[in-house]
Amino acid sequence: MTDDVLTRIDGAAGVISLNRPKAIHALTLPMVDAMAEALLGWRNDPAVDLVIIDHAVDPGGDPKLSRGFCAGGDIAFLRNSALNDAGVSGRKFFHDEYRLNHLIAAYPKPVVAFMDGITMGGGVGISGPASYRVATEATRLAMPETGIGLFPDVGGGWYLSRLKGRLGQYLALTGARLDGAECLWAGLATHYLPGAAVAGAKARIAAEPHELLAILHEASTVPPPARIAAHADAIARLFASDSYEDILAALAADGSDFALATLATLATKSPQTCKVALRQLATSLTLPDFAANMVMEYRIASRVLTLPDFAEGVRAVIVDKDNAPQWHPATPEGVTEALLDSIFAALPANEEWTPL
Repeated sequence: MTDDVLTRIDGAAGVISLNRPKAIHALTLPMVDAMAEALLGWRNDPAVDLVIIDHAVDPGGDPKLSRGFCAGGDIAFLRNSALNDAGVSGRKFFHDEYRLNHLIAAYPKPVVAFMDGITMGGGVGISGPASYRVATEATRLAMPETGIGLFPDVGGGWYLSRLKGRLGQYLALTGARLDGAECLWAGLATHYLPGAAVAGAKARIAAEPHELLAILHEASTVPPPARIAAHADAIARLFASDSYEDILAALAADGSDFALATLATLATKSPQTCKVALRQLATSLTLPDFAANMVMEYRIASRVLTLPDFAEGVRAVIVDKDNAPQWHPATPEGVTEALLDSIFAALPANEEWTPL
């Protein structure tokens, strides 16, 4: 176990609280394994009727230490693996993390994720598959992987591809952040609660698990208007293609402020990741279930981890912090179908991802 994850039984609820506040609760391998261990232990425990996943709150009330639900995975660790052990330990991380994502998705008891704060990458991975996903005014959800040369994994292919109006493709490519109201509008959250109501709702849920839905409904409030909704028609039209070159051409031809701002954002992203994401989302729609999606995503992860863009993207964002990554290939045209085929290809049978 690890002190970075706190687990307990509160009433009839198994509670998993992420407790790595200085890293905004970004997931390490020991955290992933501790969460899976708790879930497996409670799966057949008659004392546990449901599971709550949240983040620990600083007892001193320091908002800076409580601002995130989960900011992602341990990308510094993954970069180190790519550079120093040919990706072996990084692939182990992805393998176990994806097992945790699938365990939550297939869990036989309700799982309630409180996305009260920054929810990015790996944070989406542990909230997206939950039965109920609670957003607040503090929620900031994003899949920002195109900016670090990875790809929108942890089930992103499954969730994003199934959002309305090509919103998923827009989020996957741009890494745009959604607030709590936008998450509810998009379907990435099931409920919107004021942050001040979260603690009380958790306590009631633990005490009255069979009233879960009624409690969430009673605690919910009407969110502000979803700002992203104003761009929904433009996103559906401009991101209609699964060809990255077509999307860029559509944005350039449109010429609106929104299109030009989006084009400028995409110019900073890894062309390889953008093309991987579009194929990933399109492929996910053809797959029979979430497990099959995770098989696909593990194949991708095992390859892109050691391709140049990931180490370079993390260097630019968190190592040197110059925000000037040199992508390779440098252009969308340089990302060939053959390269994509190699990233998506099946692994040897003994290396493929399997669920717990």
